[in-house]
Amino acid sequence: MFPISLILPEMPTIRIVDIGAMTAGDDPYARLAEQLPCEIIGFEALEEECRRLNAMGKAGCTFLPYVIGDGSAQTFYECAVPYTSSLLEPNLPLLERFTGFAEMARVVARRPVATRRLDDVPQAAGADYLKVDVQGGELMVLDGAARTLRSALVVHIEVEFVPLYKNQPLFADIDARLRAAGFALHKLPFTGLRPFKPFALDSGILSQLLWGDAVYVRDFMSFEALLPEQLLKLAAILHENYNSCDLAAEALRVYDSKAGSSLHPLYVSYVSAR
Repeated sequence: MFPISLILPEMPTIRIVDIGAMTAGDDPYARLAEQLPCEIIGFEALEEECRRLNAMGKAGCTFLPYVIGDGSAQTFYECAVPYTSSLLEPNLPLLERFTGFAEMARVVARRPVATRRLDDVPQAAGADYLKVDVQGGELMVLDGAARTLRSALVVHIEVEFVPLYKNQPLFADIDARLRAAGFALHKLPFTGLRPFKPFALDSGILSQLLWGDAVYVRDFMSFEALLPEQLLKLAAILHENYNSCDLAAEALRVYDSKAGSSLHPLYVSYVSAR
C-alpha cells in the first residue's frame, strides 16, 4: 500500500491516545506513526511497564502510569501474564473451560487504585485516535471520556463476547455506547478464538469466539459535519492503519466538497493502480 502522504497536503499532527499501552505485538497505529506526524499519549497501569515504554525513547511518545476509568476507587488485579491484568477480577470458572487461559489470568497481587477519567487528563485533550485495551474495563474508560469522544475520529477498542472477567460489560454494551456517541462499527480486524479442553492450542480446533478488536469510525452518514482537517486525518488513519481505502476515499470526497480540491479522484487512481 502506498503512503497516503504522497497525495495529501501538509498534515497537522494526529493525536493518538493509547489506554492500556502494553502490547503483545505491534500497536494498531504503528504504520500511521511511521508515515505521518503523530503525538502519542499512552497510559499504562503497570508502572514497571510504563517505565519500560518511556525508556524506549520514541520520539513524540509519552506514557503515564495512570489507571484510566470512571474516576472511582477500584481494585487492580495483577495477573500472572501482565497483559491480562485488569480492574475486574478474572472469571476463573469460565476461563478454566479453555486450554491455557486460566493460568495466564491467575491473580498474583491486588491493590487499591484511584482511577482517573480521561476527560480530566489534560494530555488527552483533542484526541483524534483512541485505542482502548484494558481487559474488560473498557466501558469504565468510555464512562469517563464523553468529551474526549466528541473529538475522536476513530476508536480501536478491545471487546469481549463472553465474560472473561467477572461482571464485565460485553460487546453489545460497548457497541451501544459508541453508537450513541456518533460512531459506527467499521470492522473487526482481530478475533480471539480458544479451544475447549482437552484440545490443544495447536490442534487446529478453535471454534469459540471469546474476544476481539473492534474499530469504530465516525458515522459515515455524518462526515459532512466534520471539519476539513478532521477529514484529512480520518482518511490518513483509515488508509494507514486499516487499508480501508473505500472509506478513506469517502472522507476525501467530502473534504473536496469543502476545500474545493481534487484529492478524491487522485486517491482513487492511486488505489486502483496498486
